[in-house]
Amino acid sequence: MPQAKDAAFYTQILEKNKDIQDLLDKIQFDTRHGKIWFEENRMLLMHSSIMGFLRKDLHDMLGWERTKRFFIRCGYQAGVRDAEVTSKLRPNLNEAEAFMAGPQMHGIRGMVQVEVNQLQLNHDQHQFYADFNWRNSFEAEVHLNEFGASDEPACWMLLGYACGYSSLVMGQTIIYQETHCVAKGDDCCRIIGKPLKEWENAEELTQFMSPDPVSDELIALQAELNELKKNIYSNVEADYTMFNSVGESAAYRNVCDLLKKAAGSKVAVLLQGETGVGKEAFARGIHEGSLRKGQPFVAVNCACIPPDLIEAELFGVEKGAFTGATQTRMGKFERAHQGTIFLDEVIELSPRAQAALLRMLQEGEYERVGDHQTRTADVRLVAASNEDLEQAVKDGRFRADLYYRLNIFPVTIPPLRERRDDIPLLIQHFLSRFENMYGKNLKGLSDKAKNFAMTYEWPGNIRELENLLERATLLTDHQQEIKLSSLFPQIKQDAEPAPAAVNLDALLQAGFCLEEHERQLIANAMQRSCRNISEAARLLGISRAALDYRLKKQAVKAK
Repeated sequence: MPQAKDAAFYTQILEKNKDIQDLLDKIQFDTRHGKIWFEENRMLLMHSSIMGFLRKDLHDMLGWERTKRFFIRCGYQAGVRDAEVTSKLRPNLNEAEAFMAGPQMHGIRGMVQVEVNQLQLNHDQHQFYADFNWRNSFEAEVHLNEFGASDEPACWMLLGYACGYSSLVMGQTIIYQETHCVAKGDDCCRIIGKPLKEWENAEELTQFMSPDPVSDELIALQAELNELKKNIYSNVEADYTMFNSVGESAAYRNVCDLLKKAAGSKVAVLLQGETGVGKEAFARGIHEGSLRKGQPFVAVNCACIPPDLIEAELFGVEKGAFTGATQTRMGKFERAHQGTIFLDEVIELSPRAQAALLRMLQEGEYERVGDHQTRTADVRLVAASNEDLEQAVKDGRFRADLYYRLNIFPVTIPPLRERRDDIPLLIQHFLSRFENMYGKNLKGLSDKAKNFAMTYEWPGNIRELENLLERATLLTDHQQEIKLSSLFPQIKQDAEPAPAAVNLDALLQAGFCLEEHERQLIANAMQRSCRNISEAARLLGISRAALDYRLKKQAVKAK
């Protein structure tokens, strides 16, 4: 065992860092949005007496032992969360100084004042021993208020916190026991901490850290009941999994219901929506939900094929039809015979290709480029465009008769910002895929990253979310949370400095233009917020509606 340092040594550490500014700087009060942040974790500020009410209600419902287990486990998770944050805030300090962030966080939270009697720790040799006094324990206080004097120690949440914090910092299971407690009539609370293997009653101590078997049984029964309900109603509810997409929002289900009705027919479907909303996934879903599911599904991005080659790609080409046609080749429609063809960015078709496609839709006939033989194909068409085809017809860029033929069953895929309920499901779906791909096990998104993801406008929709999550997975270490800086690297997270004093007299000189200054301020706020209108409005101190009005006004003047 390393030589123990006396209490004065650790008291000096606490005294040295008594302003704990490095920890306090990570606490931000966002009163505008009713949130408190510690690093990227959302916090709460509440009356300590509420914990007393909760303790009493749980005791009346669950009994003493289960209530104790509940509070210890809650405290354990809080300690783990704090250790994940504080362990990275003090990389240049020695082990003891870095460890003392835990006791300091106790004080910051208003939970207890920590005094060090003895502390021995050596991370590399897995050695640990701690002897702390707790003064002004909130938990002992609320216990006395609700129950009166106790026969046993009552600082359950604080104890769990110490175990969780120390275990994560030391990389091994550390268990504390409360030997003295104010709730028992002692002058102060006192705890002893050692590695699990050094406790003779280890099994007894760890039972409170483990899930309650009764609770587990209730959860299992609830899961079984939900599964039964799912089976009962499976025949009358729409099967949304056929669309190879993820969602449960009303907007998503509405689209799935429409496409499910179309899937069983031969009618052409026109999918419209912004880039990245998942039009190909829905097109594959239509194919899988039809009688053609065992036949080919051929996807073509018309924007990726040069205009002078698009007709040959779609309908085939005979050898020698043009320079470079060195062999006869069948087209996409011929390959998709008896199956489904998906034409993405159909607006990019050349006029000749549009005419050939119209004939194919009306007569089921086509000719290869350089050939006069009429061929037939039985193909189901699903077309897609991120532009308004009706407007393209008015502009003379798309044939009206082809548009009317495609527009028999139009479906608009909503952008991600209109189906925000699906964002958590999509995040979980993509993270699971990337964790398997890169051999990592992550703890999801931080509270701040989740909050930003739910309010971000997502101009690139699902594709943008997928790409950002893959990048964030690569940047995040194993067993860590994805932080906002990894998900949105362009967002500045530093605490906003106090606004500098503005010399109004200097501004109001000849040539001053209020409109231009407003334009520059808005442009700067939009850039800092990665074009998130809600976040930009917060930076400017105005409502989202007010900023939206100003942006539209600027756009009109720019035309």
